[in-house]
Amino acid sequence: MSIKVRYFASLKERIGRAEENAAIAEPVTAKSLWQQCVPELPPPEQVLVAINLEYADWDSLVRDGDEVAFFPPVTGG
Repeated sequence: MSIKVRYFASLKERIGRAEENAAIAEPVTAKSLWQQCVPELPPPEQVLVAINLEYADWDSLVRDGDEVAFFPPVTGG
């Protein structure tokens, strides 16, 4: 199974890449996907998750063909 994983803003800088394709054997949670793709960093508490352009929880399931985005909270003024 293939999942497109994208990192935005400061996460992109911290991790050193903007996106990657992750191969997974079965549906996993967004948190498990993070741990597989970024094993050197624990999942940051403030990071938001979107699956297929919709906000999701860290416990949401990710399936074959999904696009998962991780990004810091958005602020504005």
